[in-house]
Amino acid sequence: MAKLSKMAQAKRKLKFPVRQYNRCPLCGRPRAFLRKFQMCRLCFRKRALQGEITGVIKSSW
Repeated sequence: MAKLSKMAQAKRKLKFPVRQYNRCPLCGRPRAFLRKFQMCRLCFRKRALQGEITGVIKSSW
């Protein structure tokens, strides 16, 4: 889990829009963010395996 202060800081409106960065709303992770699903890869994997994300299936080959 990320610090609550960092999560609150990411939500604030910044002076310059270029400085904005994505952060997972579930765990607060700033890296490995999937824009399409608006969460980090760890939360995405966990929810996809539980079947909470529609249209996502585990691949096998």
